[in-house]
Amino acid sequence: MAAVVGGYVAGRPRVSEVMVWGARLQVVTGLILVGMAESIDSLGKDPNMVKIGVKLVVAVAVAAFAEIGHADEKRGKPVPWLTDAAGVLAIVNVLVAVLWT
Repeated sequence: MAAVVGGYVAGRPRVSEVMVWGARLQVVTGLILVGMAESIDSLGKDPNMVKIGVKLVVAVAVAAFAEIGHADEKRGKPVPWLTDAAGVLAIVNVLVAVLWT
């Protein structure tokens, strides 16, 4: 998350390589953490699957916007709204994690 939000703040209006890799890692590490939480019975907690589903959809959208924005910039046609969409959705994902009880 820090790579996506930090890359957004530092690199605006471009989608940096840091944002792309941060978005990819956000999806992968999220899936790993959910898998571990589901498989460890000694925690005594059941993850909220609706919240996890919402966070997964938002994380995939962040990754998609970052990938498309970075690819467009490589072709020489930057699309600044893709950078803003990826950065804002990453912040929304943090807010969902923190505020959803």
